[in-house]
Amino acid sequence: MTPTDDIGFANLARVISEGSGFTVEAYKEKCVRRRIAVRMRACGVHTFQDYQTFLERTPAEYELLRDALTINVTRFYRNAETWNLLRRDLLPLLCAAPAGTLAAWSAGCSSGEEPYTLAALVAEHLDRGGRQDQLERMTIDATDVDRASLDRAGAGPYRSEALSEMPAELVRAYFEPVGAEYRVIERLRRRVHVRRLDLSREPPARRTYQLILCRNVVIYFDRPMQERVFQTFAAALAPGGFLVLGKVETLFGPARDLLQLVDPRERIYRRPG
Repeated sequence: MTPTDDIGFANLARVISEGSGFTVEAYKEKCVRRRIAVRMRACGVHTFQDYQTFLERTPAEYELLRDALTINVTRFYRNAETWNLLRRDLLPLLCAAPAGTLAAWSAGCSSGEEPYTLAALVAEHLDRGGRQDQLERMTIDATDVDRASLDRAGAGPYRSEALSEMPAELVRAYFEPVGAEYRVIERLRRRVHVRRLDLSREPPARRTYQLILCRNVVIYFDRPMQERVFQTFAAALAPGGFLVLGKVETLFGPARDLLQLVDPRERIYRRPG
């Protein structure tokens, strides 16, 4: 990597941030460079300066670049061990209060598979206990920075391969066929509120969450931004609330003193209360 490359990347990062609203500086440089390189090859350019010129001449490229920068691999019930633990231990605890409400946040929800998986598990627990009417007390805020993913999350339906890891009984109970695809039933869709939110610079909708899911998202941030995001999560949890990270993610910084590790394998933390 040459000084010219560094200058070219810095200039390009500034242009991207200004032109697309994507906060390049918050993400790990190596990851950003790799994903920009994908678009450079697709556009047939070889230097950061040439790609900057291409962006200035082709505004539509910003959307394709944003997709490349925010690409997420996701599906329903991804990492089954984590969901099995939530299903068996955490959700019965969180849903125990007869007249209580459950507010959850799927931070970095991508195209919706994570928040809808959670909605299905809560509905299953309540349905089994004859408490179907209490589903109306659940709210799941599903946020992401990528508008295209949010559009998919809001609209559905999903291809069958996205449900390949979802337990069959949940698919039968909480999904409906739409042609060759599947859509979450309306009863669950009403409980999931999809909106755009940039974790790197915008506050959450509330500070009373009983559960926050943010899996395989913060690994793309640099360490200072990770610390700030973790502090945001700690502040947004109600006493007794849980934070679930991805299996390769570890809580650190000031937030570590505010949350207790309750399951090291599944990266689950709890705010004392």
